[in-house]
Amino acid sequence: MTVTVEGPLLGQSAVCEPILGALPQWFGVEASNAQYLRDIDVMPTFVARHGTDGGAVGFVTVKRHFAESAELLVLGVLPERHRSGTGRAMLERVEAWLRGRGVRYVQVKTLGPSHADEGYGRTRAFYRALGYDPLEELTELWGADDPALIMIKRLA
Repeated sequence: MTVTVEGPLLGQSAVCEPILGALPQWFGVEASNAQYLRDIDVMPTFVARHGTDGGAVGFVTVKRHFAESAELLVLGVLPERHRSGTGRAMLERVEAWLRGRGVRYVQVKTLGPSHADEGYGRTRAFYRALGYDPLEELTELWGADDPALIMIKRLA
């Protein structure tokens, strides 16, 4: 099936909320999800759609930190669409958009490898396959039980 990626868009919380809800292993903290939804409404968000029905199957929201750098703040793909090319298509679109705005570095934060979680192991492998390198694992950001791994990519 063809993947169409729209964006950047604002005001997409209603579109993205069902995707967050379908991913409780990654997005199981209600307060965090509420903040993500607020951010999705005011930050550039890209939405992936498959096939002819036009239903959203994935999204990524971008936060610009400085002129040279941005962050993939939140990204989700419906479980039945994992390993379908949806995430790759979204990041290719986002990275091209960022390059066009002079961004040289993009980062993403995810659960670090010192926490044994199979799902996040797949998440880290996904980012590695797309050229993101681990930079640092921090226990101060989310707490000792949830070590945050910062991964970065230099945009050519």
